Amino acid sequence: MTRSLLRTAQPAGRRAAPGLVFGSLSALSAVALLAASAYLITRAAEQPPILYLSLAVVGVRAFALTRAVFRYLERLSSHDAAFRQLAVVRTELYRRLIRVAPAGLGRTDRGDLLARVVGDVDALQDLPLRVVQPLVVSGLTSVVAVVGVALVSPMAAVVLAGALVVAFVVGCVAADRLARRSERTLADRRGALSAAVVDLVQNLDVLVAFEAVDRQLARVARLDDDLRRASSRRALTGGVVAAVLSALSGAAVLATIPVVAPDVASGGLTGPAFALVALVPLAVFEVVGAVPTAVLAWRRVRASGDRVDSAVPVDVPAGVVDDDHVSGGADVTASDPLRAHGPAVPASVPALRLRGVSATWPGAAGPALRGVDLDVAVGDRLVVEGPSGAGKTTLAWVLARFVEHTGRYEVGGVDTAILAPAAVRATVGLIEQTPYLFDESLRQNLLFARDTATDDDLLAVLDRVGLGRWAAERGGLDAPVGERGVLVSGGQAQRISLARALLRGFPVLVLDEPTAGLDPETARRLVHDVLTTARDDGSTVVVISHVEVPAELVTRRVRLEAGRLDEVEVEVEVGSQVGSDVTPDDGAGA
Repeated sequence: MTRSLLRTAQPAGRRAAPGLVFGSLSALSAVALLAASAYLITRAAEQPPILYLSLAVVGVRAFALTRAVFRYLERLSSHDAAFRQLAVVRTELYRRLIRVAPAGLGRTDRGDLLARVVGDVDALQDLPLRVVQPLVVSGLTSVVAVVGVALVSPMAAVVLAGALVVAFVVGCVAADRLARRSERTLADRRGALSAAVVDLVQNLDVLVAFEAVDRQLARVARLDDDLRRASSRRALTGGVVAAVLSALSGAAVLATIPVVAPDVASGGLTGPAFALVALVPLAVFEVVGAVPTAVLAWRRVRASGDRVDSAVPVDVPAGVVDDDHVSGGADVTASDPLRAHGPAVPASVPALRLRGVSATWPGAAGPALRGVDLDVAVGDRLVVEGPSGAGKTTLAWVLARFVEHTGRYEVGGVDTAILAPAAVRATVGLIEQTPYLFDESLRQNLLFARDTATDDDLLAVLDRVGLGRWAAERGGLDAPVGERGVLVSGGQAQRISLARALLRGFPVLVLDEPTAGLDPETARRLVHDVLTTARDDGSTVVVISHVEVPAELVTRRVRLEAGRLDEVEVEVEVGSQVGSDVTPDDGAGA
């Protein structure tokens, strides 16, 4: 994926061309400015009539102005192209992350992942700005300068061309060898520091409770010191390469003087022309000095690309079809409602059907599910039981296409192998053990499911999940929920997540351990409300649970043991009345 990501980071030729053109004109103006200045000074020393100097005077002023103007236009156009392309890179990266998240990211620390998708992705903008553009501009400027010097003195042009070749080779090789290890080390240490800072901030309460804050701060300081030393070594690398190029620039001037001196002595080359060809290498090498820097930047870009690559799988796993593959980049909403809104779930076929489904977590040694066969009819309230580690969560994530599988998995009679994962998730909604709540108001957390819902719609769905009175007591829809739902209890978070699912209108709901972390009474009320709401709504529900669920609430039971599925007989007939109403007052300590 690294090559693909780097290709995405480079703007298209049409968008990159203005920056390259203006950059080249600015560099050529700088060379022409020095050449015109050298000619003007030496020609003025001969004290000719002022008329003979007017053209050189105008040239110096013109090249000074064009250098600045073209430099400004180059910065404006090249940065505009790079920033616009960076938005494309982020979009493409998030598409890849969505396709594999969350199972495919389990091996990456959260803080390190943050550094990769922010810092390392931002570093990719250096590809067009500090790699491609300097190389193109330096190469074009060098060729034009050699040709221009050749018109005045072919021998000086040969010396300049040889010096430039040596500078390109020596500068690139030196920069590459010096930066090969330092850039990768720098990127890794930046990620480690970010991970340590995130751990410190997110776990501050635990660290304070165990009096471990000082140790974590010392760890952050140590990692910061390592990063500083790595940055200093990289700066030293750039300084060494710049010194080498400066020495080569002076050597080019010294080598030009004895080569062209015989022409000056014989009268074949005037004094002003001699000054011009002798000093032009200084301006050309100033432009060429960007080449080793471009090599250093390439190493930095490549290291960042590799880190992003290691966080996101390279290939689309078997059975995954993303939106680009499905629609060829077209608007899937307009072109294919099946893939935009998910397959329908008619009563004539099972809502879900699995045949020989096996699944393995990324990086795991063996499968967590083994040859699962399961039919879930429309309107079923199915409970999947089993001990911890039996594969229940794996089954839930397979149903939501968060973990890839082998075998056949159908939703509404449609094989999910021909659907994008997002299309499956439009039909099958997953409520996880710890639902994610945004640090926004209750309203915004609900609108996340359906942004066209009115306040009346939101209040109605809160009533359906038993949170109407609670919301009113908290101040209504503007009540905050805190970062990751810290201001609400576990049971309330589950109910808010259920309200979002009802707003979205998923035909099939999968609940993964909805009672995890709740006290028995709160868990009982929550399961009661979830399943009765689903029954009244006509939804199909799959409840993953390792605790007992009352038989009168379900239509079927299955049991997972070591990744294999067995049917369990339901003791109470379908249609039995559920017990008396309960008030879902989930305490803040739940």
